[in-house]
Amino acid sequence: MATYTQELRATAKSMVQSGKGILAMDESNGTCNKRFDALGIPTTEAARQSYRELILTTPGLSDYISGPILYDETIRQTTRDGVPFLKVITDAGMIPGIKVDTGAKNLAGHPGEKVTEGLDGLRDRIAEYYRMGARFAKWRAVITIGDGIPSRACIEANAHGLARYAALCQAGGLVPIVEPEVLIDGSHSLEHCYQVTDETLHAVFAQLYTQGVAYDQMILKPSMVIPGKGSSQQASVEAVAEATVLCLLKNVPATVAGIAFLSGGQTKEQSSAHLNAMNQRFSDRCPWPVTFSYARAIQQPALEHWSGDESRVAEAQQYLLQRAKFNSLASKGEYSSELEKRLALA
Repeated sequence: MATYTQELRATAKSMVQSGKGILAMDESNGTCNKRFDALGIPTTEAARQSYRELILTTPGLSDYISGPILYDETIRQTTRDGVPFLKVITDAGMIPGIKVDTGAKNLAGHPGEKVTEGLDGLRDRIAEYYRMGARFAKWRAVITIGDGIPSRACIEANAHGLARYAALCQAGGLVPIVEPEVLIDGSHSLEHCYQVTDETLHAVFAQLYTQGVAYDQMILKPSMVIPGKGSSQQASVEAVAEATVLCLLKNVPATVAGIAFLSGGQTKEQSSAHLNAMNQRFSDRCPWPVTFSYARAIQQPALEHWSGDESRVAEAQQYLLQRAKFNSLASKGEYSSELEKRLALA
């Protein structure tokens, strides 16, 4: 592992440099096709390639994005002119990343709960992706809040998987993004979400420690502490920001290279506002950079505007760039809803 130490440290630092976040464009083909289906876009590899080209060739994207997370299909694709996406990314000054888990599957003996799979063969996949040019990876674990869940078994199984993955990544030269997502689905309160997130992060860092993962060579991608979408008691932006930061301060070692939040089903405005409040109010208390690693909260307006129409690519790229810029501002505590309204694209 020592052979990559300096490189991993430098990569992790670059991923969370001031004003930049990570673009999660690593939807599996199934998830991507669902989003296409909803907008009447053909669910073909050619359409997925066109959409990913739209994203990666957006002029100025690297001003706000340190690197995109790719899917196995995407990392092997080229532009229609034959330029590998990996070259497009590195030529723009961004760092290529790759999703390496194989998805959340039903956890045996625990109805309603999932465990993320993909450890089999992971060492070899990491070696291949490193040779191709990827320099960081992502693995997402899913924790559901419901009646009597999450169970301790679910939290421990996912924490162990995340730690094994992270150790393998660092041994193979990839910075691991460790993503334990407590889902926003459900009717749970802010307090209940805090309790589950607290238990989850505690278990994850205990396992990372046990597996010898170097904290300064990893990025944490947590969910925010937020009431469930079905809760009758929604929380203010300030309450979400405070609960989230307090939970992180309690559980995340100061040496972790950075925090890059997932948006997890929040609206694009909510995810920007919550990130902004954390940086505006608590940046002096946080020992790590606090930024974003959003998917839909950055891409959705562009996807809807494009809808498979190649004549709309340039306009769709403006939608993408604007959301990236708003979240860049939020990562510095400089975003506001007034700014959102004033600069809204027609």
